[in-house]
Amino acid sequence: MQDTNKETRDRVRELVRQVLDAVPVEDKILPKPEQFTPEHIVVNSLQDKIGREYDRDESSKSLITEDDLRGLEPGSKVRVAANAKFTPLALDIVSERHIELIRKEPRQSAAKVRTLAIGADHGGFEMKEQLKSFLGDLGLQVRDFGTNSKDAVDYPDFALAVARSVSGKQVEAGIIIDGAGIGSAMTANKVPNVRAAACYSVPLAKNSREHNGANVLTLGAGQNTIAEVKEIVEAFISTDISEDRHKKRVGKIDNIDKQYRK
Repeated sequence: MQDTNKETRDRVRELVRQVLDAVPVEDKILPKPEQFTPEHIVVNSLQDKIGREYDRDESSKSLITEDDLRGLEPGSKVRVAANAKFTPLALDIVSERHIELIRKEPRQSAAKVRTLAIGADHGGFEMKEQLKSFLGDLGLQVRDFGTNSKDAVDYPDFALAVARSVSGKQVEAGIIIDGAGIGSAMTANKVPNVRAAACYSVPLAKNSREHNGANVLTLGAGQNTIAEVKEIVEAFISTDISEDRHKKRVGKIDNIDKQYRK
């Protein structure tokens, strides 16, 4: 009986083998040798670094110190102002670590003025600092009358300093920044030969120059974003009074001012 079962199992195995041999098998497509070459992968952090034009931006500073370069890896790229100067220790770091300096080129500007005074109270301090860099990029010479921190101060003091600089023709125009821009405009307009205008939009900035001959722009740090303020400032400095009818009207403003200063 056992022999019979064994013979049966053997016949079944043989039949299965024959059936399997009869089934067509597709040739396997082996990958080409080059397909085994490992792919070059750049991790995200390295990929971000490769795509950057520079590793650190210090272009808002006129003097670069060793503190500005601390933590940089050898071969790093640092963006600096076109006329930036370096302390001796900073130059040593640049040399030792082979740091590449990328000079920031001044933007082309249609500015009608080349010299400008700027001032702000504590509320406008941060915006003033950002505007200084922006104005420098436009090629303007900027005199900063403070304030130099976010500590509380009185806006009339800084508005007066800027207005006096404009009135005395030490600069061609001025910018003053406080919370709303109104108080600084009131203060500046007390100074002879100053026509200050608080402007919150590009059309107002252009109008204040073209129609009213404004020579001081006051801004509200709480009224506009820095992007909007940059557009307002650029409109102000690139517009000038040209038509005689506007000049005649501004002359009348100046005559009224003189009458009440006697």
